[in-house]
Amino acid sequence: MTDCNQSFSYPVTRQDDQIDVYHGIEVKDPYRWLEDPNTEETQAWIEAQNKVTLPYLKNIPGREKIKDRVTQLWNYEKYSSPWKKGDRYFYAKNDGLQNQNVIYTLKNLEDEPEILLDPNQFSEDGTVALSGLSISENGEFAAYSISRSGSDWQEWKVKNIATQEDLPDLLKWVKFSGAWWTNDSQGFFYSRYDEPNEKTKFEDINYFQKLYYHRLGTEQSEDTLIYHRPDRKEWGFSADVTEDGRYLIIHIRLGTDPRNLIFYKDLEDPEGEVIELISEFEANYNFVDNDSSIFWLSTDLDAPRGRLIAIDINDPEKKNWREIIPESSETLQSVGVLGDRFILNYLQDAYTAIKIFTLEGQFIREVELPGIGSTRGFMGKREDTETFYAFTSFTTPTTIYHYDIVTGKSTLFRKPKVDFNSDEYVVEQVFYPSKDGTKIPMFLTYKKGIKQDKNNPTYLYGYGGFNVSLTPSFSIANLIWMEMGGIYAMPNLRGGGEYGEEWHQAGMKLNKQNVFDDFIAAAEWLISHQYTSTEKLAIGGGSNGGLLVGACMTQRPDLFAAALPAVGVMDMLRFPEFTIGWAWCSDYGSPENEEEFKALYAYSPLHNLKPGTNYPATLITTADRDDRVVPAHSFKFAAALQASHIGDRPVLIRIETKAGHGAGKPTTKIIEEISDRWAFLKSILQKE
Repeated sequence: MTDCNQSFSYPVTRQDDQIDVYHGIEVKDPYRWLEDPNTEETQAWIEAQNKVTLPYLKNIPGREKIKDRVTQLWNYEKYSSPWKKGDRYFYAKNDGLQNQNVIYTLKNLEDEPEILLDPNQFSEDGTVALSGLSISENGEFAAYSISRSGSDWQEWKVKNIATQEDLPDLLKWVKFSGAWWTNDSQGFFYSRYDEPNEKTKFEDINYFQKLYYHRLGTEQSEDTLIYHRPDRKEWGFSADVTEDGRYLIIHIRLGTDPRNLIFYKDLEDPEGEVIELISEFEANYNFVDNDSSIFWLSTDLDAPRGRLIAIDINDPEKKNWREIIPESSETLQSVGVLGDRFILNYLQDAYTAIKIFTLEGQFIREVELPGIGSTRGFMGKREDTETFYAFTSFTTPTTIYHYDIVTGKSTLFRKPKVDFNSDEYVVEQVFYPSKDGTKIPMFLTYKKGIKQDKNNPTYLYGYGGFNVSLTPSFSIANLIWMEMGGIYAMPNLRGGGEYGEEWHQAGMKLNKQNVFDDFIAAAEWLISHQYTSTEKLAIGGGSNGGLLVGACMTQRPDLFAAALPAVGVMDMLRFPEFTIGWAWCSDYGSPENEEEFKALYAYSPLHNLKPGTNYPATLITTADRDDRVVPAHSFKFAAALQASHIGDRPVLIRIETKAGHGAGKPTTKIIEEISDRWAFLKSILQKE
């Protein structure tokens, strides 16, 4: 075992006398210079930090054994649910250890599949990923986007599926956008930004997105501008084309706020205006489908857990809206139309329930799922009577089922073979009280035979924000942890979407402290019920979950033995200054607002580190190309933590190169990161 009490010689990080004034309060920012990743000094700092961290991780006894087991378990075939366009089926598959998933196509499910796109051929090291895919309605063309080194920036190309040839079409400076084909398959809509500064494109703020139409065979400079708002720099656009091809539906979002607008354009009238159907940011709306002039939308207006409504666009006043399926005790996640039926995906205490209704709103049946878990799929067209769905749980690898909408019968389609026995593991859901008495659900997964003797290494993972729901899913990484004798604990914190918009709002802006209280209460419950102890407890989370870990380790450094904040938002006063960070003000609040500033400053991980404190052993992880949560958050937090920390437990930062926020990361890098994470915790938490 590596001696976790060894003395560390951390790189000396220069401190400046930078002071900012917020609402009359002076705030020091001595590591401001680390915000520029392109300077020689920052690059030297990154190299110096990795020279401390990487050898330490590599030399932990047992790390290679962990890596071998991760690699062994990871090596199994992984499939997506098939979907159909035109007369072709499409699906994604990974043979096991391929860096990127491969897209296949075939005419009949019994045929030998053909490779449509193999992103493993995009680059030698797997760092160029397929980030988006959209098949034309006739099944003849594939619009696809690539992302380099984990960046959110995308380039879109088009492939002729029959000939396997790329067309000359190339669309650049696209971010946070899909491709939405017209029914004639002659072109598609997409959203883009103006061309950025090449040198600072990974840090510069993103405003003024625009919605365009691209016609096949033309230059991007000839694309038609469909909609933009020079007076609304924060507005972002996504689109959809109705199944009948008649209308372009425009979803307008304001950052990450779930409340949105719905506009539409009649595609049969090329000169027609964009019409505002939902013109106030008062609730969340999702377009489902239409029946001529009747638009079906799901919404949480006057229904925090969601309902389905109908709006006649010829008579769109709110008083004329008709409720089809009312709000229930479960949380509505999505609605689709298949076989002339509504397919509703609900969350019931953070796990999936699928219910089918007539188009008039009469309940037909609930889909019998294989157990408590999560599903995705149920894609197709309104007249389809068959579809596919994927089911997963903590102990069930993603398994694909064929579903007959008429008979309600599920048939196993593809089941992966993973080298483990699910019967050897226990999954339980408990409910514990938070600081204010609110009941919080938490999933616990572990190997049978574990004793509640306070001696179990436990990894407590959370998120708690942006209306995101954490649901049961299979993870090789977590399976390895449980094989090592660990407990995996996942609470459903406020700020998420598990119980609808009220649950979300209870953990945002001035209520954000509730999220940290929920997480701390989970730790205390695990300790009081003797699953683990402070000496055996680690916390982890990524992005907003990295903020969660940073806030909790600074508020309660005595409660945890180890902390793993990944790509976290650590500077709650500067986050709006970079890339898409401004968009998070809808969840966090804005430093420009005095009341919200006080709340942000009170929990900001960077600003609440106290010199002379013995913090948990910490492994901060980030990546040099993260243009979602820029790495400066982690850089500054690491520098301040190393300067504040006393004691012998390591506080390290691991900086991945040619990687971003996480999407598209190649398998080789994922396996290395998992191996480092568990080896680090093993060196801190495991029994001698």
